[in-house]
Amino acid sequence: MSSVGQERKRRRKKQVALLLEEKEAPEEKLRELAAILEKLKERGREVDIQVCPRCKGRKIKRVDSTAGDMSGHMGWTPPKFECHECGWIGRLAIFATNRRLDRKHIALVNEAYELAKKKDKPAR
Repeated sequence: MSSVGQERKRRRKKQVALLLEEKEAPEEKLRELAAILEKLKERGREVDIQVCPRCKGRKIKRVDSTAGDMSGHMGWTPPKFECHECGWIGRLAIFATNRRLDRKHIALVNEAYELAKKKDKPAR
């Protein structure tokens, strides 16, 4: 079996295992991440940490070009990411940060929050 086939099989096993066993709630992982970011900020370090959109885990890495992301490697499409905790693969990675936000970023966060509130309101 080729290495690509073995990699797909490994990812599928991770996804099945995730569905079968109970994992830590994403809210708990977010609280833990916030505590880590706060400790780093107290030490004077500002960082950006990639977070998995599905499980909120921190073990997310960019997929290599040899593992099936040649178009992302060449810059034709956004790069693919893979979560090593839940097996998620996709082109969207979320970043958690402890950096100070400027006005532009605050406006973007506020706009996203307002859109989410409109989406959650029941239609009349």
